[in-house]
Amino acid sequence: MARSSFLFTSESVSEGHPDKVADRISDTVVDAFLAKDPEARVACETMVTTQRIILAGEVRATQPGNTKEQNEAFTQGIIDSLEPLVRAAVKDIGYEQDGFHWETAEYACYLHAQSADIAVGVDSTNEKDEGAGDQGIMFGYASNETPELMPATLAYSHNILKKLAELRHAGGSILEPDAKSQVTLHYEDGKPVRATSIVVSTQHAKGKTQADVAAVVKPVVESVLPQGFITDETVWHINPTGIFEIGGPDGDAGLTGRKIIVDTYGGAAPHGGGAFSGKDPTKVDRSAAYAGRYLAKNVVAAGLADRCTIQISYAIGVAAPQSIHVDLHNTGKIDPAVLERELPKLIGGATPRGIREHLKLNKPIYARTTAYGHFGREPDADGGFSWEKTDLVEALKALA
Repeated sequence: MARSSFLFTSESVSEGHPDKVADRISDTVVDAFLAKDPEARVACETMVTTQRIILAGEVRATQPGNTKEQNEAFTQGIIDSLEPLVRAAVKDIGYEQDGFHWETAEYACYLHAQSADIAVGVDSTNEKDEGAGDQGIMFGYASNETPELMPATLAYSHNILKKLAELRHAGGSILEPDAKSQVTLHYEDGKPVRATSIVVSTQHAKGKTQADVAAVVKPVVESVLPQGFITDETVWHINPTGIFEIGGPDGDAGLTGRKIIVDTYGGAAPHGGGAFSGKDPTKVDRSAAYAGRYLAKNVVAAGLADRCTIQISYAIGVAAPQSIHVDLHNTGKIDPAVLERELPKLIGGATPRGIREHLKLNKPIYARTTAYGHFGREPDADGGFSWEKTDLVEALKALA
């Protein structure tokens, strides 16, 4: 039986968190390849630590009419062009510290050609459609508890850090790039009503105190949460260790794909385990998770449920999904079996190619996704966050 009164918590991390720095670099690589070849294959992992940036993985780019040797040279040319793009990404985040500086950090790139065995399974031929790049399960989720149709705990955690980053980028702030937030809300009748706990840890300039940081952070938190959510009983933990001067990759090594719950639904929904960043959209870890969010969001936006979770599964090299499961959490106004039958038809059968073409994913739109969540964002005019559109609402209402 679903509980109506409970506490729930989600966390977020800033663009300067070491794992997010790694995600940003990996998706900068994805964008660089897709800008040159919309059908490029990329699987890029990044590690960042004290004054070091290390890239590894598999890539492939081609041009029509090229020989194999020419495509290999084309791919290598893109690899050779990455260093200034990577450094520019780190500079944009704001790292100009002795322990991690965009201009002076050592850079090493170990990207190489994609495995021929994987390519055979994934690429389309005259005999078969493009197959999934791997087996796996992906989840999409939406809830009507916020205007973004996202879990409130995660939406507020993200928005706190976004506002702090805006202050920092504006200049004159004591804040540095690395930060984390955590929001605990009390739910009554399944709806969030007040904050019981707020946790914010943010890197700061040398010599600043907890009180100095709190004076910056508290007004931001109060501006993000709805009026009345902060009460006299709300417990605050701002830089609870007392000092946070050493941060970012200098304080803790960062790796691509270690913040998958931050990237998705803050723990309010299941997760299949696959990360997004560093992967081109043929990888269903990314594209099918985006499709799941797109479908779930449209179901909730259409008023067919207050909450919706969708699971999609795939087998490597096979185009058609192995299963699609819809859970409306006892809030539905339509039979989930109808949605399971009809939703795939709205996105090209939910095949990897159908998803990519429907959401127009073969564009350099991914570096912007790497901080403050892949979901709950506004669609961009150039196609970014296309999975956040609610253009299926009328079709779904007709189903009901």
